[in-house]
Amino acid sequence: MNLFNLEGQVAIITGSSRGIGRAIAERLAQHGARVVISSRKAAACAEVADAINARYGVGRATAVPANISSKDDLSHLVSETNRQFGRIDVLVCNAASNPYYGPQAGIADEQFRKILDNNIVSNHWLIALVAPQMVAQRSGSIIIVSSIGGLRGSPVIGAYCISKAADMQLARNLAVEYGPHNVRVNCIAPGLIKTDFARALWEDPAALTERMATTPLRRIGEPDEIAGAAVFLASRAGSYVTGQSLVVDGGVTI
Repeated sequence: MNLFNLEGQVAIITGSSRGIGRAIAERLAQHGARVVISSRKAAACAEVADAINARYGVGRATAVPANISSKDDLSHLVSETNRQFGRIDVLVCNAASNPYYGPQAGIADEQFRKILDNNIVSNHWLIALVAPQMVAQRSGSIIIVSSIGGLRGSPVIGAYCISKAADMQLARNLAVEYGPHNVRVNCIAPGLIKTDFARALWEDPAALTERMATTPLRRIGEPDEIAGAAVFLASRAGSYVTGQSLVVDGGVTI
């Protein structure tokens, strides 16, 4: 058996209209999964789903827009996935927010709450909506896209780092709770990846030069380089891995 075969499995990927989420959706589909593309904008979701269906076959992908800050939207995302595909085997909580760039002392209460709500509470909501059926079927893989920011401090994205550290603990706690039911919960912790979301960190030539100089691979990552970790954690290849934070950062944290 191919350890990375995902035939017959259904995966929800939030924030999958672009960047890391899109790359994960495309690779899960390539390995046989049916994928649900979800982000706030319906047209962007449909474009990605259409592209995946054109490449891997009609019915491989569907678009279900959802705003992660809305519990009702997330509930609809789960119910619509079940209506169309009949099951959920993989959940990738990738969508996140970071509306503030600067020292922690300067962040407004509303900005801090938005980061915590969208990066932690929304993951808790969505996992709680999906986990019961994974428990019932005694199989499932839940993947939270965290960040190496959860392992380090930062003078400019401190609140984001706090939220990503909390995601790692969320995965550890839920891995303990769901492990007896053969449901695995893990994080992927990317380093600096060339996405629109991280544009402020890589568009500055001086900052980019410094980052590359302190990264053993001497470059920043591409979204597709995170997708392989998701395929591993979703598939039989990662069947004995739970509660972990898999760092994919070109070596910068070493």
